[in-house]
Amino acid sequence: MDYRPELVGGQLAVDLVNTVAWRLDERRRVDRIADPANLRKWLTAAGLGPSKRLTARELGEVVRCREAAYAVLRPLAVGVEPAAADLVVLRAEIELAVRKASLVSAHPLTWQAATVVDELRLAVWRLFEDEDLGRLRQCDDDDCGWLFLDRSRNGSRRWCSSADCGNRARARRHYHRHQTGTTA
Repeated sequence: MDYRPELVGGQLAVDLVNTVAWRLDERRRVDRIADPANLRKWLTAAGLGPSKRLTARELGEVVRCREAAYAVLRPLAVGVEPAAADLVVLRAEIELAVRKASLVSAHPLTWQAATVVDELRLAVWRLFEDEDLGRLRQCDDDDCGWLFLDRSRNGSRRWCSSADCGNRARARRHYHRHQTGTTA
């Protein structure tokens, strides 16, 4: 199947954690970037198209960064404090990138990453620095698990994608109403 990246999270680091489809359903879970060709497609769609092939080591680093970010972001998205051990792992990922990055501007403070992997690590840092994580949500679909920044005016966004998970939820409700004979 041809992989087409979906960028619905509202920020690069959130889109990175969303590269695992059906994260909450062990039977259907798919790591969309486990294949290096798919990772390149995702990087290109995210505006980070690499100029060279990523090594197996670099692919592993992207996955570690993604999972470290997810371990901290998911609890925040559902209103729970992340585990202290997960914060330590995330800090180490960010420190790796900052140690190698070049400072290109003091005002505003701007870092240039040494590698694509480090750019992703810096994107995670920027998410925590620049975004209102009170607007971070997890998709209401029971199996999806994708995260997104709810930028709606009234903070009422429920699904990662209204056209995908939202449509499935509406179809389930419609089916249920017609099966039970209710109209509510």
